[in-house]
Amino acid sequence: MTLEAPDPRVARTRRDVVDATTSLLLDRGWDGVTHAEVARHSGYSKATIYTHWPTRLDLIRAAIEQICDTDHHPPSTGNLGEDLRTSLRDFAVDLTEGHLDRLLAGVVERANTSEVVRDLRGRLYETGTKGMRTILEEHLDAADIDPVLALLTGAVLVRVTFEGVPATDSFIDDLVTRALSTVGASNRFGSLDA
Repeated sequence: MTLEAPDPRVARTRRDVVDATTSLLLDRGWDGVTHAEVARHSGYSKATIYTHWPTRLDLIRAAIEQICDTDHHPPSTGNLGEDLRTSLRDFAVDLTEGHLDRLLAGVVERANTSEVVRDLRGRLYETGTKGMRTILEEHLDAADIDPVLALLTGAVLVRVTFEGVPATDSFIDDLVTRALSTVGASNRFGSLDA
């Protein structure tokens, strides 16, 4: 039995619609994603979109999956302090310039209404912290990884999203030093630059 090659028109339609949905979700937030707006931005009919994505949640899930699948993290150099600083700066930029704050707000707001949204919230957190988790796994005991990760990401999230203040280099430097001092990493790694 041979498998038929997928129709390139269907693949193109799916790509275009998910790209339009992703753009709307990041630019306008959850409420900006409607079948009518996706149709207008993608150039496809609402009937076509409803056929493949019957609900708004189907569209949003496809967009979030695309965001997670295309996410990238700065490469690790093996230097705990510098790698964490670089990763946190990248996270702060994603929050401000990539509109990640708007995306997270929509998912967090709706997480108690749907198991699908709860899963998307988990996927976003896992994807967003993957680089930092990898860095921490290289240097810390397993029991210390989640608490330090929560301290680092939580502080940047509060600073940028809730306080509306940039996560400056000095803020990030201080944050990394404080978070790692809670697990004695500053003693094990000296100044955290080695």
